[in-house]
Amino acid sequence: MRVMRTPDDRFEDLVDFPYSPNYQEIDDGEGGTLRMHYVDEGPSDAPIIFCLHGQPVWSYSFRKMIPPLTSAGYRVIAPDIVGFGRSDKPIEPGDYTFANHVRWMHDFVRRLSLTGITMVCQDWGGPIGLRILAADPDRFARVVISNTGLADARNVSMEMASKLRALLASTPVLGTVDVNAAMRENLTERGGFQDQAKNAANGIDGRPPFMYWIRHCAESDDFNPGEIMSLWLNSCSEEEKRGYSAPFPSEEYKQGARRFPSLIPLFPDNVEVPANRKAWEQLRTFDKPFLTAFSDGDPGAMDLQFQQEVPGAAGQAHVTIKNAMHYTQDDQGGALAQVVIDFVARNP
Repeated sequence: MRVMRTPDDRFEDLVDFPYSPNYQEIDDGEGGTLRMHYVDEGPSDAPIIFCLHGQPVWSYSFRKMIPPLTSAGYRVIAPDIVGFGRSDKPIEPGDYTFANHVRWMHDFVRRLSLTGITMVCQDWGGPIGLRILAADPDRFARVVISNTGLADARNVSMEMASKLRALLASTPVLGTVDVNAAMRENLTERGGFQDQAKNAANGIDGRPPFMYWIRHCAESDDFNPGEIMSLWLNSCSEEEKRGYSAPFPSEEYKQGARRFPSLIPLFPDNVEVPANRKAWEQLRTFDKPFLTAFSDGDPGAMDLQFQQEVPGAAGQAHVTIKNAMHYTQDDQGGALAQVVIDFVARNP
């Protein structure tokens, strides 16, 4: 597998991110290896808070959570998903599959011999992390999810799928400013993207906003993760924007970030639907503490689905993080860190 590595000087003197890099070699699935980067802060023998980021961000997005968590006595491990941050970036877009991402991260967890994990996952950190949990539940003690889901194309028939594919194919490719506007339109009123897809297939509510995001990431000449984050955070200084742009000095480095939205299993014949449905079967037996901490400004909330179907979610003090959009760990990192600390204390 051919890969690229973002030059180290791109990560020098990033605001609020003084952490020394750590690296772990993992199996690339083709007889070679990939190098994954991770933040590892706090006492080495302390309980582990395992933070999994989403798209198009990296471990930098947890910079506001790391200090309060380590001050509370926890060890924070925050890896960069392959294709992001300081981790290796395969050159070929086809190397970025859902199954590969799960395989790579699971290998990372096993090679570090992580156990007793409290997992905190957001966006694509959820689908990847929850698949690992379903396959290897004994490693996990608790779970906190924020603004994420595990799509399995439930309630989408093949007839609906053909309509949705046609709708996706006809979705215009918008630049950064216009896709931001399209994604924000009525975003708090449309529910999760599985509900959006079902409604669209039935001729309700028009085109789901996430279709604009899929097309933008896959095909726009104006795909710029740093610029996107400056629009999708409550506040983002020029230095923070530089932090989010750091992993992506040119187009060649962006293939993983571009690919993720197209991997969501929206249609029942998607290759990952069986694996996700199997993961849901395991989640319906997971009785360890499970908390939803979604934000009030997220466009695709699926928190109720987890609360209703995961046994470990029963009786937990589920929270809504106020004044945050999709990236809760940045918009309200201190508040989310305190939610995690309180959750662990209530569930020793």
